Amino acid sequence: MSKPFQAEDHVAHMEQALGLTIEDDWRPVVAMHITAIEKAAQSVLEFPLEDNIEAAPVFRP
Repeated sequence: MSKPFQAEDHVAHMEQALGLTIEDDWRPVVAMHITAIEKAAQSVLEFPLEDNIEAAPVFRP
């Protein structure tokens, strides 16, 4: 079982990995956006697809 996603931990890790400096006043806002992105990604990842499905090479509406 994986541990729950912690946006604040992710922000701190990526700040260090990318050599960024995030001001303390901005940290809650950045974490809020990362949380929103994580929720959107989770919705995409939970969408059921069959194993044999492949991405279309061209989008045609």
